[in-house]
Amino acid sequence: MTGGVINETPANRHHDCDVLIIGSGAGGATTAAILAEAGHQVLIVEEGEWVDQGTVVPFSLEQMDRQYRSGGVTVALGLPSIAYTEGRCAGGGTEVNSGLYRRPPEETLERWRREYSIAEFGSDPLFEILDEVENALSVQTVPGEHTESSEILRRGAAALGWDHDEIPRWMTYPESGAAIDGRRQSMTRTYLPRAFAAGANMLTEHRLDRIICKGSRALRAELTSTSNEDRPVTISFRDVIVCGGAIQTPAILQRAGFHHRIGRTLAVHPTVKLAARFDSEVNTPDDVPVYQVKEFAPDLSFGGSASQPGLVALALTDNWRDFGSAVTSWPDIAVYYAAITSQGRGLVQAIPGVRDPLVTYRLTSRDRHLLGQGLARLALLMLEAGAVEVFPSFRGAPAVRSRADLAEMTANFAATKASVMTVHLCSTVPMGENEDRCAADSFGKIHGADNVYANDASLLPDAPGVNPQASVMAVSIRNARHFADVRS
Repeated sequence: MTGGVINETPANRHHDCDVLIIGSGAGGATTAAILAEAGHQVLIVEEGEWVDQGTVVPFSLEQMDRQYRSGGVTVALGLPSIAYTEGRCAGGGTEVNSGLYRRPPEETLERWRREYSIAEFGSDPLFEILDEVENALSVQTVPGEHTESSEILRRGAAALGWDHDEIPRWMTYPESGAAIDGRRQSMTRTYLPRAFAAGANMLTEHRLDRIICKGSRALRAELTSTSNEDRPVTISFRDVIVCGGAIQTPAILQRAGFHHRIGRTLAVHPTVKLAARFDSEVNTPDDVPVYQVKEFAPDLSFGGSASQPGLVALALTDNWRDFGSAVTSWPDIAVYYAAITSQGRGLVQAIPGVRDPLVTYRLTSRDRHLLGQGLARLALLMLEAGAVEVFPSFRGAPAVRSRADLAEMTANFAATKASVMTVHLCSTVPMGENEDRCAADSFGKIHGADNVYANDASLLPDAPGVNPQASVMAVSIRNARHFADVRS
């Protein structure tokens, strides 16, 4: 039997399934494929729309509007506040992110297993799953020509003798092999079609309002069409697996009445940015650099951001009076970031009567200091790569044109003056048998629930220090296979 996206009609406003999966990103899509192939009747619910790749320009305003939650403008309140992004479309964040892929470090997996008492969490089985993932997503380095914005990172790191490498991506490439011709192997191209082929169905453009529970057992879900709010939908199920990401998953669980350790330990990779101008064209509007600098990892790493003209302008806005005129030279400008592994933590709290949860985050003094160090080292990297002018993204920042300017930049920096943001969010429903620290068991079942699970980035005990999608997919597939075994 073949499944697919359901066209909602007045006659099918109620659905029944074995397993309801909320969300269709790296966690939800893999979970759906594994469970459908194991013979479970699976229904996926996605709040956003299905957007075929190639129908919107990457990093454009249209993409922000159609594929991101709140147009990409969401924030964790704090001093400073941290802007973050969430995918809101079929395939979730895999449709809009950079496609860069890093396996979790083995020492991180072992630390999670030990500190959170995660059962059956050996590195070797997880790496075997990642072998499968990498084959399914065509994970590879660029076989042909790199973009100039990538070469800048490589050139600057090589000049300084800093450790750096090319990060593989989940991409396929045509015969040219050029970086700009790669096609992202996101969930709408890989695991969602696989789930449909095994009989899973999917309901897009429907917002989950609440999960109705009786005691510790979830009974049904109530949804609203985002295109027609007069069309409520109900779904009855045997089990529900929440895969809405590290912000939406804890909010959904809290609204369903589950609160133990849920939403209390948000972990992110905070980043600060700069724009660097060169004496020739370097901007690649619809792609990101594939090199990263890991000389100071795991605490600190450097990479390249999207540099679409509007994002170049955004990087200059913190000191627009002095930097704004540079926007006319945007073809010669690229945007780069310094990311840290934060010791701070945040909260996600569902507020009664309010659609989106309240998100807060507290950086430690060490985090603030490290952000300043990172920005200074990133500016030095740009100078060594040949930048003629560097524009740090914080209020009152001076332009950096030589090493002599770095001291002034460092003296003027404060994290509270910077535009801090993140795209990596984890750890709001940490998994493990240590109930003093964990909200779910070793395989994602919510502590205190009979048939409610999480299976996405929220389960990662803390931020892994690298792009988390590989970690999310490995954990989700592991958990889905365990679920299939015990529920067969």
